[in-house]
Amino acid sequence: MENTKKEFFPDGTPIDHWFYNTKVPSLEELGKQYILTQYHIFDNGKTYTKEIQGLIDMAAEQGGGVIVVPAGTYLTGSLFFKQGVNLYISKGGTLKGSDDISDYKICETRIEGETCLYFSALINADNVDGFTICGPGTIDGNGLKSWKAFWLRREWNPQCTNKDEQRPRLIYISNSKNILVADLHLQNAHFWTNHIYKSHHIKYLNCHIFSPAKPIKAPSTDAIDIDVCSDFLIKNCYMEVNDDSVVLKGGKGPWADTLPENGSNERIIVEDCCYGFCHGCLTCGSESIHNRNIIIRRLHVNNAANFLWLKMRPDTPQHYEYITVEDVNANIINFISINPWAQFFDLKDRDDMPKSSINHIVMKNCECECNTYFNVTAQKEQYDMEDFTFENLSITTKHNGYTDGIVKNMVIKNVHIKNVVCGEP
Repeated sequence: MENTKKEFFPDGTPIDHWFYNTKVPSLEELGKQYILTQYHIFDNGKTYTKEIQGLIDMAAEQGGGVIVVPAGTYLTGSLFFKQGVNLYISKGGTLKGSDDISDYKICETRIEGETCLYFSALINADNVDGFTICGPGTIDGNGLKSWKAFWLRREWNPQCTNKDEQRPRLIYISNSKNILVADLHLQNAHFWTNHIYKSHHIKYLNCHIFSPAKPIKAPSTDAIDIDVCSDFLIKNCYMEVNDDSVVLKGGKGPWADTLPENGSNERIIVEDCCYGFCHGCLTCGSESIHNRNIIIRRLHVNNAANFLWLKMRPDTPQHYEYITVEDVNANIINFISINPWAQFFDLKDRDDMPKSSINHIVMKNCECECNTYFNVTAQKEQYDMEDFTFENLSITTKHNGYTDGIVKNMVIKNVHIKNVVCGEP
């Protein structure tokens, strides 16, 4: 049912009716069905990359339809979906990624704020319109082997990067529009779980996104990375990952704002979601240049590290603006965290530090227990902060952290801070 109440993004732009349509199509509505087992693809431990890709190609040639994963577990490497071909995972069905990196093609892709040669994801789609991935089943990255290898490599070389241990993402969609991912369990990614690049009108509905923090940490398994996208809805999802949950990316480097492959994220809504453990519930950075008109509302958060986390890179021009957080119940470490982020700092050929800014941040109607309420560092030579509004907040915290004057035009209305020590008033 569509919302009849007129709502607006933080800068006053009307929220389009598209955001209120949360219908998920039935299997029958997705077109001609291509069921794996009817094409000699079985639950027998064999890796069927070539056979499943052949089925995708055949479906595309015959006018489209839907690849159906029935009950059972079906093993594959990287798959490349084409226009008109959807994916449905049935109840009791699992599409499971290979744990052999040679089953993932190397291609030009977008990763960590740059375009380069890297490994493809398990599920890939480029330049498609109307791609749907849905069903009550599971897409499992099968990442345990690569997690162990990553931490072993870190023991040998503490400076190794994410890309030094070769591992694929779970889902990567680029240059596309009208994308729906719904009702699925998306779990155990080798690397980022969902990465959407240069696309618009994307919906994630009713998904359960998970990677473990113990006994083996699943490194950098972000739930949803939004990279140069607009009109993006995340609704009724559960996210628990060993890194950030919703991450806004867009580029990095001293000239990032001038490169055509980079850009802004605009008109993003995250609502009615629950969070388990993660490093950040909404994170801007660490590869991000411009985020505008972001709404985060009606969330329940349990045991996250940072609720709103703005990573400020000293080597990248960044502008975070018109971000509204409202109606949140949370148990977290930091309610808001704004600090310099200098990991792999590199000014390249630039002599001066690019200046960044943060403005029009609203946090209202929130009830939170946290270690630190206001974990914000002023760094005037690197970034400016102004026009923040904190309203109707009930915060129980061990450390307040707030200092007058850090933010220009800071408005505080009906904010109640209760300081506790070791859980006692």
